[in-house]
Amino acid sequence: MATVDLNADLGEGLGAWTMGDDAALLGVVSSANVATGFHAGDPHSIAQTLKSAARAGVTVGAHVGYNDPAGFGRRFIDYNAAELADEVTYQIGALDALARANGTRVSYVKPHGAMYNAIVHHEAQAHAVIDGIKAFGDLPVMLLPGGVAVDIAENKGLTVIREAFADRNYNPDGTLVSRREANAVMGDEGDIVKRVLDVAETGSITAIDGSVLNVDAQSVCTHGDSPGAVQLLRGVVKELQARGIEIRSAI
Repeated sequence: MATVDLNADLGEGLGAWTMGDDAALLGVVSSANVATGFHAGDPHSIAQTLKSAARAGVTVGAHVGYNDPAGFGRRFIDYNAAELADEVTYQIGALDALARANGTRVSYVKPHGAMYNAIVHHEAQAHAVIDGIKAFGDLPVMLLPGGVAVDIAENKGLTVIREAFADRNYNPDGTLVSRREANAVMGDEGDIVKRVLDVAETGSITAIDGSVLNVDAQSVCTHGDSPGAVQLLRGVVKELQARGIEIRSAI
């Protein structure tokens, strides 16, 4: 039976301000990338998301990012490598402490936003991020296929979970279309369903120029912070189930 891991970014609320519907998403995804408080989230809202993830049996990952809440972690920061590594270790440790207090644990790491995109090609930061993970433990790391961070992680003994995006357009080189571009995010439900099915059944993605990319991804990211996202994701799950594709964590 074909399988696919559906992951979503959760725990990004801050005080009275909410981002997405964590409770609804935890009913359909198999893995939760939970914010650590650096790009988004506060300890209480993060703890509530972790508690809900534990009840739902959803695997938890540390969604580590740049310390840039004002920019939601989407702006590149030219870090000292040692400082970046320490910040990654710190974020994982803080989230794991909250996770264990709420009935679960951190089982993998996924870099967020600008950090995620930078370590596709920025070797110094890729080494720093992987070193920061290794300092905590040999946790699997979720990465974009083809980037330098993939090779660095595997060379340092970490398991890599290759990831595709359900609702992001791709450049022909396998990188994501920048969010500065109007066509960065896909909005058509049919296109998103087809994207997830293609990844699950053939390991491929169609880029914006029509070329087919072999990504061999084990997990698909489903963003839940846009209007109608939860309903759309439920449609994706329904179609996967109709095709006999099992949704389960990649860990």
